[in-house]
Amino acid sequence: MSAIVTPDSFYAGVPVFRGFGRLMDPRLYAPLPDDWLIGVADVVESTRAIAAQRYKAVNMAGAAVIAAVTNALGDREFPFVFGGDGASFAVSSGDAERARAALAATASWVRDDLDLALRVAMVPVRDIRARGLDVRVARFGPSPHVAYAMFSGGGLVWAEAAMKRGEFAVAPAPAGTLPDLSGLSCRFEEIPARRGLMLALLVVPAPNGDPAAFRGVIEDIVTRIERSPEAGRPVPDDGPGLRWPPAGLDYEARARHDGPLVLRRVVVLARTFVSYLILRFGIRVGRFVPAAYLAQTVVNSDFRKFDDGLRMILDCTPELAQDIADRLAAAAAAGTVRYGLHRQDAAMMTCFTPSPTRSDHVHFIDGARGGYASAATALKATLA
Repeated sequence: MSAIVTPDSFYAGVPVFRGFGRLMDPRLYAPLPDDWLIGVADVVESTRAIAAQRYKAVNMAGAAVIAAVTNALGDREFPFVFGGDGASFAVSSGDAERARAALAATASWVRDDLDLALRVAMVPVRDIRARGLDVRVARFGPSPHVAYAMFSGGGLVWAEAAMKRGEFAVAPAPAGTLPDLSGLSCRFEEIPARRGLMLALLVVPAPNGDPAAFRGVIEDIVTRIERSPEAGRPVPDDGPGLRWPPAGLDYEARARHDGPLVLRRVVVLARTFVSYLILRFGIRVGRFVPAAYLAQTVVNSDFRKFDDGLRMILDCTPELAQDIADRLAAAAAAGTVRYGLHRQDAAMMTCFTPSPTRSDHVHFIDGARGGYASAATALKATLA
C-alpha cells in the first residue's frame, strides 16, 4: 500500500536529487498543493544598507526569517530559500498562522534590533495560479545531511513583486515581540577568495523569452562552472576561518532574549570563547566531534540555488568570471535572459544550527561586499 501524502507531509515526500547540473529537469519539480501559501521577505533599501557596509546585518535579517519560521514549525520540513537580503518559503494552510506570526515578529525584531525595515507578505498559491503562473518545488541534496529547496514556475517572482506593491502584507508585530531565533549565529570569519574573486551571479528569464532557450543557457553556465578547475565552492575544504571574539558577536547577542543586551553580550562572549577553543583545537565534547562538524559545514553550505532564477556565489578566476559574463551578455542580447554579476574579494557565512550534535545544520553563503543584493542592483541597471 502506498503512503498517504497529506498537505502537511507533501514536501517531505518530494524526492531529493543529487548533482546540481540536473536542476533544470522539469521532472524533478512537484507543484505545491493549492491551499499552501508563499512567504516572502526582503530588506527595504538594502542597497543603501550595503553602501553603508552593513552587509552582515542585511544577511542576518534574511536568515532570521528562515530561523524564526523553522523554530515556529518545530520539526516540520518546509521549502525555503535564502536570498541574501531576504528569503522565501512555502507552508501548508495548517502551518500558515504560525508562519505568519513568526514573520511579523521577525519584522519587528529586524526593525528594533538591526535598525532595518523588513517587508514581509504571505501569498496564497491559489492567487498565483489565478495569474497563470505556478509554484513547483524540488529538493537538491548537496550532501547526505541536508536538502535545499529549488523553485520554478514564476510564482516566487510574482509573489515578491506583489509584496513590493504592498499586497498580501504582514504587519510587523508590536514593539518588543521577539521571534525564536535559537540556533542563528555568525561566528565564522569572512572567507577570502582563493582563485581570484568571489562572483555573485543572478540570472532570470527575460520577459517573453523562450523557456527552452533559457533552460539551455542555465544548463550551459552550470556545466561550464562544474567542469572548470577555475571555480569551486566558496568554503575551503578545511572550513571557514575562526577568531575570537567573532565579528558577528553583537548580532548573535541581539538574537537572544534572555536579559538586557549588555548581559547577552557577555553570555555570547563566553559561549563563543568556549566554541572557539573546541573548534580550534578539535576538542571532543560528548557527542560533538569538531572535525565532523566542520566537514559537514563545508558540504552543507548553501552557495547555489534556483528560485525562478539561478543564484550562485563562486570562488573563481577573473578569466572564468569574464567568460560567464560574455556568455550571459550574448544570451541577454538574444532576449533570453536578464542577469546581474557582482565581483568581490570574499564571501561570508550565516549559520543556522538548531543542534550542534545533528548533521543537518545549514550555512547560508553570500558575497561579503554586497553579494546577491548588489547582483540584483546590477540586473536592474541593465533594464534602465
